Amino acid sequence: MKTPISSKFHAIGLSYKKADAEVRGHFSISEDAQEQILKNAKTSGVEALIVISTCNRTELYGFAQNPNQLIQLLCQHTQGSVAEFENVSYIHEGDHAIQHLFKVGTGLDSQILGDFEIIGQLKVGFKKAKAHHLVNPYMERLINSVIQASKRIKTETEISSGATSVSFAAVQYIMARVPYVSEKNILLFGTGKIGRNTCENLVKHTKNEHITLINRTKEKAQKIAGKFNLLVKDYADIQSEISQTDILVVATGAQKPTISKDIIYTKKPLLILDLSIPKNVSNDVTELENVTLIHLDQLSKMTDDTLKRRQKYIPKAEAIIAQITKEFNAWITTRSFAPTIHALKTKLNDINSLELHNHRKKIDGFNEEQAALISDRLIQKITNRFANHLREANGNAQESIGLIQAIFQLEQKDSE
Repeated sequence: MKTPISSKFHAIGLSYKKADAEVRGHFSISEDAQEQILKNAKTSGVEALIVISTCNRTELYGFAQNPNQLIQLLCQHTQGSVAEFENVSYIHEGDHAIQHLFKVGTGLDSQILGDFEIIGQLKVGFKKAKAHHLVNPYMERLINSVIQASKRIKTETEISSGATSVSFAAVQYIMARVPYVSEKNILLFGTGKIGRNTCENLVKHTKNEHITLINRTKEKAQKIAGKFNLLVKDYADIQSEISQTDILVVATGAQKPTISKDIIYTKKPLLILDLSIPKNVSNDVTELENVTLIHLDQLSKMTDDTLKRRQKYIPKAEAIIAQITKEFNAWITTRSFAPTIHALKTKLNDINSLELHNHRKKIDGFNEEQAALISDRLIQKITNRFANHLREANGNAQESIGLIQAIFQLEQKDSE
């Protein structure tokens, strides 16, 4: 049943499917921009809102009268225009928006199938939305349902077996194409989430003891380096460090390129992996004959045996989503008619009280306690029958609610 509240739920965004890395970069949402979006949501007519911005997608999920309110909010706080957004975007409403969120949150819509990092992003977005009082009961129930589906799919299927996130795909690429990788000098520039994950995968899988970390904030790099006993250099040393490295992994979060050919002086072969959105490595590095540049879009298109094996578990994952979606829809339906059932029960109790009062006056020795017990059970059975009817109304619940309200002269209430 399509309720008024679900029809106001929209999902707008863009992803790797239609938007290349450059365009996705235009709509990438920084921490500051996300705060501004959340602060301005209600003044823009958005009742509830969750924001997601990753390497592969930028999405807003919210309650509004129309999706344009969300689109305007996004474009006002990013570098992209409405026209550019319309060329590569998707807009979902109601049930379609719900299904899209389930697919995203469970890794079925990820560029690398079964990548569960997105659920962490969703949880963070949910937490920030709650801090700004931008979560209504519908949104809370929906997000918790998606989290439940994600957990079940992860434990009940092997869709994440041989887990390969973007960071692991980068390490796979290096190991497949760089001989004697354990002996190569590796420089990791940037220690955000992707940088940390890449660092951990590099240490775990390459057995390399020549990994150096550089971050604009040295303390952050030292914290990670201490965990793995790695070397840390100052940001000011990046040019000299590049000249000594064989593999440069860039995972910075800058809005403009941090690496260009002007700071590369080495003549030996240099493999650069840019894991950043927007791109943090300028394309001009490819003008240098000794440099090979790989961007995360290329890494994410890897179709190895692991990904093919994961595809076999899609039907089971979809079945789990269908089951939890059914439970969520049942909750929506129940929530929509709960005020009517409550009003009906109140009405029947009022009638019952009046009848008990009349019988007490008319009948000597009237057993009011026993009569009350019987009538309470009858009222419960009657209201249960009505509730079950509305639950199984198959799209006609609103018509039945109206009929119940008219017959029993119940006060008309919003069914949201």
